[in-house]
Amino acid sequence: MEINMEVRNETTIQEFILEGFPAIQYLGNIFFLMHLLAYLASITGNMVIIIITWVDHRLQTPMYILLSTFSFSECCFITTVIPKLLSIFLSGRQTISFTSCLTQAFSFLFFGSIIFFLMAVMSLDRYLAICKPLHYPAIMNLRVSFFLAFFFNALSFILITGLVLKVSQLSFCGPNVISHFFCDLGSLIHLSCSDTGSVEIYVFFLALLVILISLILTIIAYSNIVVTIVRLPSAKERQKAFSTCSSHLIVLSLMYGSCVFIYVKPKQTNRLDSNREAALVNTVVTPLLNPVIYTLRNKQVHQALRDALSRVRLQKQSFGG
Repeated sequence: MEINMEVRNETTIQEFILEGFPAIQYLGNIFFLMHLLAYLASITGNMVIIIITWVDHRLQTPMYILLSTFSFSECCFITTVIPKLLSIFLSGRQTISFTSCLTQAFSFLFFGSIIFFLMAVMSLDRYLAICKPLHYPAIMNLRVSFFLAFFFNALSFILITGLVLKVSQLSFCGPNVISHFFCDLGSLIHLSCSDTGSVEIYVFFLALLVILISLILTIIAYSNIVVTIVRLPSAKERQKAFSTCSSHLIVLSLMYGSCVFIYVKPKQTNRLDSNREAALVNTVVTPLLNPVIYTLRNKQVHQALRDALSRVRLQKQSFGG
């Protein structure tokens, strides 16, 4: 027994290799530039939303407080993954320690869970504003929006901490190549030489809780919104409302579709190769679209940005004078 334990300890993997995209590595410089520009555009767009929300008192409403929290979570979410992806495009495979791997996986899933919960809450906020306008001020206010943001941060922390702790107790004594561009827990579980049945069940039910419940709430909210819009007397109002809703639904479809494909499966094996492409949708495409879809097309935000730029120009003129 002592000999077996000693051999097992000696063969425990302490470092993993992120494979990235070996089939297109010869185009690494091009993809590096593309993803760097997408990353910078996403960070800039989301930071504009955060700054303008807290600077302009007209935007300090429940909807924009939730949006600024959403934007902050998006910045953190993509920052846990994209820098490592950029280094892979530049120099190929990357090594990552077991501790760093778990830290990256925790951050990715933690901020990802917050994003899903916030999307559901924002959908419900829009439902109340459009379908129950008289009751909206009594239900949604700044205190409620701050409480919801705190609650879902705490809930996500508890859920993801439990998952990462379970994965940290697994043994890794075989291959150490992760077929992904970041430390994806599904790929990591696949490499374990322990019995992973209970962990896979935990992942499955966690995905059901976070993704499907928020998806169901979002569908219910938008279904009611669509019914309300159809009943609007003015064709111009209906067209405007449908235009906004369709943009939101495109982003929601991309986000939910790719995540259901990746995570809502009882078995974590035999689906690893296609996960990399689906994960790129979540980490590159939707974070790039979200600032445009959710707020930068919004007239209130446009006006706030114009006012902020006008104040900056006036300050420059006063200093110049």
